[in-house]
Amino acid sequence: MLTPAGERVLSAASTLFYRDGLNAVGVAAIAEAAGVTKKTLYACFGSKTELTVAYLRSRHDVWWAYLEERLAEAGVPRALTVFDAYIDHPGLGSDRGCAFLNAAAELPAGHPGLDVIRRHKAAVRAKFAELIREDAPHAAEPERLAEQIFLLLEGAVAHTGIDGDSHRVTLAREIAEILLRDPRGAGTR
Repeated sequence: MLTPAGERVLSAASTLFYRDGLNAVGVAAIAEAAGVTKKTLYACFGSKTELTVAYLRSRHDVWWAYLEERLAEAGVPRALTVFDAYIDHPGLGSDRGCAFLNAAAELPAGHPGLDVIRRHKAAVRAKFAELIREDAPHAAEPERLAEQIFLLLEGAVAHTGIDGDSHRVTLAREIAEILLRDPRGAGTR
């Protein structure tokens, strides 16, 4: 449980890290944006590394909760809702693409944030597989179809950071809908 100062630091870091990048943002800028001292920032998180990990975990938790809310209300095929959650999450920026892919590009090998990123991506991939198995029980190869749709989403979201809008995610959603329409044939070699 974070203190109010810790919450302000995490909120400021989240905004700055996503907007400007992990390496471009120093702890002094985060502390200033949060209205705390660097000493308070370090008291809350210990290091920039730990703050980075907290940022990635928080981003996953916020987005995942939103995804689960959307899925609870979604019709079949619910896998398309994953695309929608990337496009229209009200509280997270998306104009710079995927925060996790952006962070992965900046983090050195061995950084603990990479484990958070890997777990997030594995969870999204697993969610696709779960939804496809449940919504299309006759799919020839549900795991393969899930992987294909996951990669389609990942490529489209990466381009959001290049293009500055989500039109490719919308297009990828349309392609996924075609693949999901005939689950017996989709996902086969």
